[in-house]
Amino acid sequence: MSATPRIVAAIEGFAEMTGRMVSWLTLALGLAGFLVVVMRYAFDSGYIWMQESLTWMHALIFMLGASYTLRHDEHVRVDVIYRGLPPRARAAIDLAGTLILLLPLCGYLLYESLPYVQASWRVAERSREAGGLPALYLLKTLIPLMAGLLALQGVAEALKSVAVLRSRGRD
Repeated sequence: MSATPRIVAAIEGFAEMTGRMVSWLTLALGLAGFLVVVMRYAFDSGYIWMQESLTWMHALIFMLGASYTLRHDEHVRVDVIYRGLPPRARAAIDLAGTLILLLPLCGYLLYESLPYVQASWRVAERSREAGGLPALYLLKTLIPLMAGLLALQGVAEALKSVAVLRSRGRD
């Protein structure tokens, strides 16, 4: 096995592991949401930290699941023309999209989010709400982490596209 398939397999294995771990948060999010509603309407009670935990779980699912979603080609796409194209044409479109759109976007997100996250870490930012969750800086750290994980999966997608383009019709 050459180095490229091993690199792709390692990146995709990491995205798969991350996505499967994060997917369990969807169950926790649903249960916590149910609990918040029951406490609010049945017992006229609630906690700010519990409400904020819903936002945190949603952010974790979305941001850490983005690379898993890309790995499984489940991102939103208008593919009226794309799906009818031969594999090499699809690979060329995927490669161009990765190099022209995805990787520059990830680089921009990383570049712009780092000062924002550093400032949050510097002051040990916490929730603005009394009784809210501490360590808001950890939540904000998900932004550059998502950009990095998405870029890493983008590299794997680009390598797979290059392999298809080099195959010259072979599987």
